[in-house]
Amino acid sequence: MKLHKGVLALAALLAASAQSAQAQSQGVTATEIKIGQTTAYSGPASAYSTIAKAEAAYFAMINAKGGVKGRKINFISVDDAYSPPKTFEQTRKLVEQDGVAAILNPLGTPTGLVVRKYLNEKKVPQLFVGAGATMFGDPKHYPYTIGFQPNYHIEASIYARHVMATQPNAKVALFYQNDDAGRDYANGFKAGLGPDNVKKFVIFETTYESTDPTIDSKIVALKNSGADVLFMHAIPKQAAQAIRRIAEIGWKPTFYLANVSASVGAVLKPAGVDNAKGLITASYIKDPADKQWHEDAGYKNWLAFMKQYYPNGDLIDGLNVYGYTVAQTMVKVLEQCGDQVSADCIMKEAANLDFAPEMLLPGVTVKTSATDFYPIKKMYLQKFDGAVWQVFGGALSAN
Repeated sequence: MKLHKGVLALAALLAASAQSAQAQSQGVTATEIKIGQTTAYSGPASAYSTIAKAEAAYFAMINAKGGVKGRKINFISVDDAYSPPKTFEQTRKLVEQDGVAAILNPLGTPTGLVVRKYLNEKKVPQLFVGAGATMFGDPKHYPYTIGFQPNYHIEASIYARHVMATQPNAKVALFYQNDDAGRDYANGFKAGLGPDNVKKFVIFETTYESTDPTIDSKIVALKNSGADVLFMHAIPKQAAQAIRRIAEIGWKPTFYLANVSASVGAVLKPAGVDNAKGLITASYIKDPADKQWHEDAGYKNWLAFMKQYYPNGDLIDGLNVYGYTVAQTMVKVLEQCGDQVSADCIMKEAANLDFAPEMLLPGVTVKTSATDFYPIKKMYLQKFDGAVWQVFGGALSAN
């Protein structure tokens, strides 16, 4: 029996439509939402693994309360050792074998970049990337990739403007990781100074590799440059090494440390809190080591969560606040999707946020739109007093 061409065409159309619907709802069933992640459980950036553990614990709490609209979150977080080739391999497995609906808070700039094109081609959301590189906020070219924390240009320009305002004759040295994240920070600092001031202020610039076992010789070179102001971007291991070594050789520059390594528990304690006294950074989250927040409702909720769902987590490690905040924002996105959860809906709602997670500093919010993929745009300067970070001044943003 021959079928009419119109019937065949209709059948083909329905089949294509069914395949499209299935693709859009990958990782979503009536009872489950699969969310994937790559992060550094091993390797040079493994100190950041506590972020993923806090996120997993938060989703466990949500699941214990019934999930999001009846759907439990199946969070599949895997180790990439902060190695881009491994990130790509693990991401493909998450998408093509595990069938996740989205990738959440993957750690790192080089690791995030290596899979950005792939995830956008697959139309799998790369949500709230765990890096502040400006290139994670490009909705025109990469509509399925969105950052989270203030981008490195915003942060570094804040430091640069503070230097100009407080030390107009400063001699500045820049020290950063030799990758896209480090260069982004350095360029942001120079942008904050302005083109006419770069040569006036910056007298020395050098880099390190994330795999370097020690950076002692770099610290000596920085001191010998004659600089009296140091800006450093580093992952926790090298940041702790630098703080300790600078104290050992008796160098006392005004030291601006990138926020990504400002955790009291993960960096300053290993470096020696006395050695870290006087450090300046910028932040957007409440420091859990600071007693001024201990009567704050948001802190109390975070503390209760940590004690019940992540009892082994360090209660003075700001990375655990960061993980909690990212996970809370992810749940907000899923709630905004309502019953119609899909990859496209998740991405649409990630770009439709106006939300104040409870552990952000006052006046700091998560706000996005279809043309604004930089969720957090304000920070406060703060100085370490030997025990906690002390916030000073008001909320600041980019130039």
